[in-house]
Amino acid sequence: MHGKVYEENKHTELAALADAVMSYAENRVRVAPPLDQPMSEAELDARVGQTITAEGFGGVATMRLFADRLAPTCLSTDHPRYLSFIPCAPSDAAVMFDLVVGASSIYGGSWLEGAGAVYAENQALRWVADLAGMPPEAGGVFTPGGTIGNLSALVAARHTARRTAAVGVRPNRVAATAGAHSSIVSACDVMDAEFVGVPADEQWRLTGPNLRAVLEEHGPETFFAVVATCGTTNFGIIDDLASVAEVCREYGIWFHVDGAYGGAGLAAPSVRDLYTGIEHCDSFIVDPHKWLFAPFDCCALLYREPAEARAAHTQKAGYLDVLTEAPEWNPTDYSVGLTRRARGLPFWFSLAVNGTDAYEAAIEHTLDVARFAEEEVRRRPYLELVRGRDLSVVVFRRLGWSPADYTAWSDRMLAEEFAFVVPTTHEGETLARFAVVNPETSEADIIAILDTMA
Repeated sequence: MHGKVYEENKHTELAALADAVMSYAENRVRVAPPLDQPMSEAELDARVGQTITAEGFGGVATMRLFADRLAPTCLSTDHPRYLSFIPCAPSDAAVMFDLVVGASSIYGGSWLEGAGAVYAENQALRWVADLAGMPPEAGGVFTPGGTIGNLSALVAARHTARRTAAVGVRPNRVAATAGAHSSIVSACDVMDAEFVGVPADEQWRLTGPNLRAVLEEHGPETFFAVVATCGTTNFGIIDDLASVAEVCREYGIWFHVDGAYGGAGLAAPSVRDLYTGIEHCDSFIVDPHKWLFAPFDCCALLYREPAEARAAHTQKAGYLDVLTEAPEWNPTDYSVGLTRRARGLPFWFSLAVNGTDAYEAAIEHTLDVARFAEEEVRRRPYLELVRGRDLSVVVFRRLGWSPADYTAWSDRMLAEEFAFVVPTTHEGETLARFAVVNPETSEADIIAILDTMA
């Protein structure tokens, strides 16, 4: 009898918790998100206090604590006036399906354990590969983010280069411009490899001629990879991919393209020509949690020849033989790490629900809003554009402002929960920057924010 009562109470409590969680999630999706604002640790101590106790608070009470006291101190990256860094604006379908992934306890590392999930993820990867013009045999995996995606690609590149290098040659260099994402330098540090900077051209791009000069200076045989970027984080710049690809083919060096932010623009016909040459890449990443409307954390990593990545990444152990000796596609064979959640499923679900035409339209809309922002900056006499945009990042200066003025302006907007636009720097100068990736960001939002700088 006692056990029966316990089970009934347990089911009642679980049902109440499920209702509370679903109510919060549904409200979060249906209602326009608040921007909210951070608090200091001291403020959180006073507001929240100790949450880990011997007795526990129970499900509903803890959910209420999170919703009422913790969540309001976390900025909503999907707010239409969150224009800092690279925002995350997942579709409603992706958000809701993320709940399903969490509830399903799917292991997404092997075909044996997650065949349906891997099958679906691979279809989403195939769509991305087709956008980039990669061959039919291309494939890869969804990693936690661009940092792990870039690292995994470079590990595969070095493994391949050292396997094929001449006797006595041990390639250990990576070439890229200073505009490459910070994760490239970090990956080199992790791998104990040498990062070699390539001077950018007058448009701040990596180009084939400048790359060739650096390779010849240091010895092309000492390089195992060249990293080009399609959409740098700070300015959204796309390197001269075609000329870089040509030089990489000439010297037989792995050509990796970091499209963590800007790779999504491949889905937009209006800018597709900027990516000419990407079809020659040996590996490519794009983060769907940036501009492809998926929730954190999700990076699509693709290889032209997946077998090269599998040779570099497959982990060997007796208990894994049943997986490593099987012919099926095991995602963990293609990146750093073994255990993985099926993080590509919310992206797949959103693509399946909305269709790729909707993705094209949404990305084109954000490009239109960014184009409007650029024109609005040019129109206002107190503002000045720093560089014409390639994609949806707009960087500009407020004439006459000091770094302190930019900081005070940014802090004031956040304190009022009006907008989140942090300043950036370039060559020692403090500047303002918009990153437009949310289809809910409007021209009216742009006007309202720029008006605060008058």
